[in-house]
Amino acid sequence: QVQLVESGGGLVQPGGSLRLSCAASGRTFNGYHMGWFRQAPGKEREFVASISWSSGSTNYADSVKGRFTISRDNAKNTVRLQMNSLKPEDTAVYYCAARPTVLYAYWGQGTQVTVSS
Repeated sequence: QVQLVESGGGLVQPGGSLRLSCAASGRTFNGYHMGWFRQAPGKEREFVASISWSSGSTNYADSVKGRFTISRDNAKNTVRLQMNSLKPEDTAVYYCAARPTVLYAYWGQGTQVTVSS
C-alpha cells in the first residue's frame, strides 16, 4: 500500500500562486506514474497533470497548460504542483494519485484550493 498526503492548499486571490505537495509513504512508489486531479463542487473529478517516474514525461490538461507545473523528487517521495496565475475556475479539491500500472490505484484525501477575491 502507498499512502499519499496532500498539503499546500488554501485561499488565494485571482492571479496568485500556490504550491501543492504530495508526500508518499508506505510501500515505495518507485516506478509509479504520479498525477494530480481536481474536483469542483457539483462536477466530476478531472485530470490536471501527470509525471512519469523519471520525470521525462509530463502531461497537462489544456485548462492549466502554461500555468501549472508538476515535478517530483523521488529521493524524498514527493510530488509537487506549482500553480501560477490562478483563476476562480481553478477552485476545487485537489488530489494526488499514484499509478503503479495502467490505473491510478492510490489516492490522497485531497486539499482544498479556493481562488477568490
